[in-house]
Amino acid sequence: MRPDLAILTMTAILEARPKVGYIISKKPSYSLVYEYIRNIKVQDIMSKPIVVEEQTTVYDAILQLFLNDVGTLFIESDGYLAGAVSRKDFLKTAIGGMDLHKVPVGVIMTRMPKIILVRPDDTAYFAAEKIIEHEVDSLPVVQRVFEGGREAYKIIGKVSKTNITRVFVKIGEASSSYS
Repeated sequence: MRPDLAILTMTAILEARPKVGYIISKKPSYSLVYEYIRNIKVQDIMSKPIVVEEQTTVYDAILQLFLNDVGTLFIESDGYLAGAVSRKDFLKTAIGGMDLHKVPVGVIMTRMPKIILVRPDDTAYFAAEKIIEHEVDSLPVVQRVFEGGREAYKIIGKVSKTNITRVFVKIGEASSSYS
């Protein structure tokens, strides 16, 4: 019974009081999971971004999108984040009748500074809020650099709805092993 009481104390469901015993905590029981979620960093859950150069043709970019099974490509110019393009952007372009073999992806991308981004030390919770607020599939994870007196962003990863979902599955698996 003592190990069970120890677990309930660690999860903040019970409080141990000397010479009194155990009492039900006033803290909500979800606080441990809440604190765990709030402490996960973007760098802990990010995945590899799929990046193409701004001069890449729309056709070749579409191939990269499907070959890598992603919903968003990040666009670089001179090694720095220049924009992003999604499946929806490609669909609009294809329906519009443009020659996909000749048009560079830079023409159809959403350009900086309209790209919502996160940094490695941001929380996964913050990233999830941004994904929901801006209704996007993924966010680039960037490092800010200064080159030639201008601010630029180096793409080092991405956080997607899938990355966020994996966190919840992992939490669910961990909590089911305690039952």
